[in-house]
Amino acid sequence: MAEVVLFHHVQGLTDGVRAFAERLGGGRHTVHTPDLFEGVRPATVEEGLAHVGSLGDEQLAARAERAVAALPEALVYAGLSWGAATAQRYAQTRPGARGALLYESCLPITGEWALGPWPAGLPVQIHGMDRDPFFALEGDLDAARELVAAAGPGVAELFLYPGDHHLFTDSSLPAHDAAATELALRRSGEFLDRLS
Repeated sequence: MAEVVLFHHVQGLTDGVRAFAERLGGGRHTVHTPDLFEGVRPATVEEGLAHVGSLGDEQLAARAERAVAALPEALVYAGLSWGAATAQRYAQTRPGARGALLYESCLPITGEWALGPWPAGLPVQIHGMDRDPFFALEGDLDAARELVAAAGPGVAELFLYPGDHHLFTDSSLPAHDAAATELALRRSGEFLDRLS
C-alpha cells in the first residue's frame, strides 16, 4: 500500500477533487486531501488565483507544512494544477519521498524558477492535455519534458491527452473529461501499485 498526499487545485478541495482522490486510492492506497483553502471554493480559476494572492505564499506554505507534518515521511506527493507545485516541491526537498504524481502542472528543474535537480531515481508521472492553455502553452509541458529527460526512462513518465481543457480530472467542473480522467487514473494506479 502506498500513502499519498494530494494537493488540490486553485478552485479548492472540490467534490471532484475528493472523488478523484477516492478513485486514486482505489481501496488499495491511502490518499490524504488537505484543504489549504480551509473551505473556500473559488468559482473560477481567476477567482482562485485572486484567493491565492490574498492569502499569500507564506500562509499557504505554512498550511501545507502543517498538513504534511502530521503524515509519515514515506509519502507519494501528488497535486492537481496549482497543487502540483506544492507536491513537486515536497517531492524534491522532503526526505523520504517515494514518488510524485503531477497533474496539469510541472515546475522547471533548471533556470530561474527551478527548485533544483530532480532527485536521482525518484519515480514521477506527469499528466496533462496537449493543448491546455495553462499546461501546454505556459511552459509546464517544456518543464515536464526536461524533467523526464533528466530523470531517465523507467523513472519518469509524461502522459499527454488530446484536448484543451484545464482541470480535466475534476468531475465537478465543466472542464472535466471523463475518458482522459479514466486513463490518467488507471496509469496513476499502476504507478502506485509499483511502489507498494
